[in-house]
Amino acid sequence: MTALPYRDFNAYLRDRFGERVQKIIVDAGLDCPNRDGTVARGGCIYCNRRGSGTGNHAKGLSITEQIRVGSRFVARRYKARKFLIYFQSFSNTYAPVPVLRRLYDEALGAVPGIVGLSIGTRPDCVDKAVLDLLEDYGRRTLMWVEYGLQSAHDETLRRINRGHDVACFRRAAAETRRRGIRVCAHVILGLPGESRGEMMETAKALAEMGIDAVKIHLLYVVRGTALERMYRTGAYQCLTQSEYVDLVCEFLEHLPPKVVIQRLTGDPHPDELVAPDWARDRSTLNRIRETLTAAHRFQGGRYGG
Repeated sequence: MTALPYRDFNAYLRDRFGERVQKIIVDAGLDCPNRDGTVARGGCIYCNRRGSGTGNHAKGLSITEQIRVGSRFVARRYKARKFLIYFQSFSNTYAPVPVLRRLYDEALGAVPGIVGLSIGTRPDCVDKAVLDLLEDYGRRTLMWVEYGLQSAHDETLRRINRGHDVACFRRAAAETRRRGIRVCAHVILGLPGESRGEMMETAKALAEMGIDAVKIHLLYVVRGTALERMYRTGAYQCLTQSEYVDLVCEFLEHLPPKVVIQRLTGDPHPDELVAPDWARDRSTLNRIRETLTAAHRFQGGRYGG
């Protein structure tokens, strides 16, 4: 198999466990302080009521039921026997510690073959008690925390109604890593008002922070969001596929070679997507790989650390 021009997550997991490990997404039914009034209401401009999740909690499915269904599916499709449980929807440290412990324990015991947890949350949703809890799990299993940063520019974060600043992310990421927990940063390319240079400055900032992994997302427009209103009035214009591929390739070049790349494209719900239409195109990942390979470019190619 030809090596990829970046360090992808599947290879990282295979190297660690000796076989394929597949993520299973769960919805714990938690909320977000940027929606419930604690920080703000309405959430980020691109977020709808489902919070980028499956909606399975609202359908009445328990954590165990979601994992059992998911494990059967990925076992059939990918022949996977080991699983990483990903708490995705909204902010999955935004609850009292006893509630979080119950949710995480249920996930780890749902089916045989679970090798770890990946907790998606916000950097303003972790305090000492939560970090103590995560550190405890990190001693027993593979533990990732996925923090949404989106941009390393405070003006952009205000523009998208993010509800925290870059300094908040820096503090949370540093304290999490200090406890031996791996940190994955989420970033979005194509945010309103951001230049190409500012997007690359986000990559350089992540490199400087020593982040363990990155997920790169396309900003796409979904129904029922403030971004949809901006798009329909002409206040926001989506990236073209070529523009996005070009941005991702350069973004990767600014990241250290050791950073694990967990995602390179968006993955919209087909029934929610407004624009761009090409966000449904499964060829985007291949185009990124082909663009890098054809020009002999690779992750870390412009990294100077």
